[in-house]
Amino acid sequence: MKFQESYKRYWPYIKGYKFQYIMVLIGILLTVTATAGTAHIMQPLMDNMFIKKEPQMLYFIPALLIGIYTLKSIGRYIQSVFTTHIGMHIISRLREDLLTKIVYMDMQFLYTNRSGELISRITNDIGRVQYFVSKMLPELVQESFTVIALVGYVIYLNATLAFWALFVMPVVVFPLIKITRRLKHLSHRSQEKNADLMTRLTEVFNNSEIIKANATEAYEMKRFRDENDHFFNLNMKATYTSELVSPIMEMIASTGLAAVIFVGGQQVYSGAMSVGEFTAFLTAIGLVFQPLRRVSAIYSKIQDAQAASERVFHIFDLENAIKDGPIPLNEPITQLSFDHVTLKFGDKTALSNLNLTIHAGQTVALVGQSGGGKSSLINLLLRFYDPDEGNILLNHHNLKNYTQTSLRHQIAAVSQRVYIFQDSLAANVAYGTEIDEEKVLNALKIADALDFANDLPQGIYTVMQEFGVNLSGGQRQRIAIARAIYKHASLLILDEATSALDNESEKRIQKALESYAKDKITIIIAHRLSTIEHADVILYFESGEIIAEGSHRYLLDNSEAYRRLAGKMKASS
Repeated sequence: MKFQESYKRYWPYIKGYKFQYIMVLIGILLTVTATAGTAHIMQPLMDNMFIKKEPQMLYFIPALLIGIYTLKSIGRYIQSVFTTHIGMHIISRLREDLLTKIVYMDMQFLYTNRSGELISRITNDIGRVQYFVSKMLPELVQESFTVIALVGYVIYLNATLAFWALFVMPVVVFPLIKITRRLKHLSHRSQEKNADLMTRLTEVFNNSEIIKANATEAYEMKRFRDENDHFFNLNMKATYTSELVSPIMEMIASTGLAAVIFVGGQQVYSGAMSVGEFTAFLTAIGLVFQPLRRVSAIYSKIQDAQAASERVFHIFDLENAIKDGPIPLNEPITQLSFDHVTLKFGDKTALSNLNLTIHAGQTVALVGQSGGGKSSLINLLLRFYDPDEGNILLNHHNLKNYTQTSLRHQIAAVSQRVYIFQDSLAANVAYGTEIDEEKVLNALKIADALDFANDLPQGIYTVMQEFGVNLSGGQRQRIAIARAIYKHASLLILDEATSALDNESEKRIQKALESYAKDKITIIIAHRLSTIEHADVILYFESGEIIAEGSHRYLLDNSEAYRRLAGKMKASS
C-alpha cells in the first residue's frame, strides 16, 4: 500500500475537522514566520548593533527577539493542541470501527485468527498509527513548511550562495529511499512478532489453572522468553537502520555548510556581502538543515505507521463469509427443519444429508460420540456457519433470509463453556439488555440460583470477578441458564448446561424448565442419562448422520448403539 493509497483510506477520518485544521495552519504560520525571523534578525544584530554600534539597537534587538520567540511559542502551542485533538479523535474512531468490524465478522474468522493477533491489531498497530497521526504528521507538516520558507529566504538573500548550500539536498534522497524500504519490511515483521507475543500472553493468562496444575511455569516462561528475544532483535534491527538517517544527514549537510563558508567568505572579503548578511544567511542555512534532518527522520518512521496501516486496513477489506438476510424475524420460531443439510470443514464432513423437523413444544436431545455432529447442528442454527448443501428452514422460510441479529434474539443458548462477565450478577443475567429486577429474580429462581444469589454480599448486584472465579462451576452454570431464561427466546439450546450440577439440583432445574419451555423448541446436548431421558425425541449421531431416533424407551428396545451409550452414561453418572 502506497502513501497515497493510505491517505485515501484515511480521508473519511481526516475530513470534518475544518476549525481544528484552520487553527493548526495558524499555529504553523506563526511558528514558520518566527523561525524565519530568527535568521533575519541576525543581519541588524551584526551590522547595526555590533559593527555600526547604533545605540537604539541595544533596546530594539532584544525586544524583537522576545517578540519572535513569544510568537513561536504561541504558534507551537496552538499547533500542538489542535493536532493532538485531531489525531487522538481519528484514532479513537478508527479503533472503534476496527473492533466493530472484528465483532461482526463470522465465527470462522474468529476461530481461525488468534485472539492475541486481533488484540494486537487494535492496540499495538493502531497505537503506532496514533503516534504518527497525532505526533509525527503535525511535525512533518510544520517542518516541511519551515524548510520551504527558509529555502525561499536564503534564495532571496543570495541565490548563488543558496545553490552551493542546497546542492547536497538531492543526494539525501537515494540513501533515504533504501533505508525506508528496509524499515517498512522490518516494521511488518516486528508487528507480526508483537502479535505472537500478545498471543503468548493471552494463553498464559487464560490457561493459568492448567499451568499451575502441571507446574509448567518454567516451560511457559521459556516460550515467552524466546518470543520476547526475537521481538527485541527485530526492534534493534529497525533501530540500527532508522538511526542511520540522522548521521547521514549530518555528514551531507556539513558538505553544504562547508561550501557556504568557503564561497560566502570570499564574498565577504570582496565586499559583495556584509558580515551581517552572511551571518543571517549562515543562520538560515543552519535552520534549514535542522528541520530537513527531522523531516528525513520522520519519513523513515512513517514506514512503521505505513506497515501498521496495512495490517489494520487488511481487516477492513475482509469480506464476511456469512451474509446477512434482509428479513427481520419478528415472530417466535414454531417450526425448524433441516432439508438434506451437509456441512464440511475442508475434507472432513461434519454433517451429511441431514433431514429433521422439530415443532414448538418439543424437547429434542442430541447424543452420540464426540465429533458426531451435535455441536455442528447447533452452530448452523446460530449461523456460525452456513451449510455446504441443503437448506435450514425456520417457520417455512430459509434461515439465510433472516437478519442475524433478529435470528439470534429468538435463540437462547447455554454452551459447554460458561461465560461470566466482570459485572454485577444481575447484569450477567440480563446480558446486553436493560436490567428488569423482577425478571432477573424469576430467571434465577427457575435456574435454582436464587438462594446463592441472595447470599452474596450485595445480592444480585454483587460484581462477578473475571471468568466468574468467585463462583463454583455449578453456580456459573446456573447463571448461564438464568441468562437464557431471561432472554425468553423461542428456541432454547442447552449444551452440557447442567454437567457441573449434582443430580438433585439438575432435577429441580429440569422440573422448572418443563413449565417454562412448554411452548418453545428445546434442544439438549448431554452426556448424562438423567438429562436426556425425559426428552420427546432423542437423536443418536454418528459420523455426521442420525443413525437412530425415538424416545428413550424406544431406543433402549430398538438400538444396540444407544443401549451401549446409555450404559456408559449411567455408569458415569
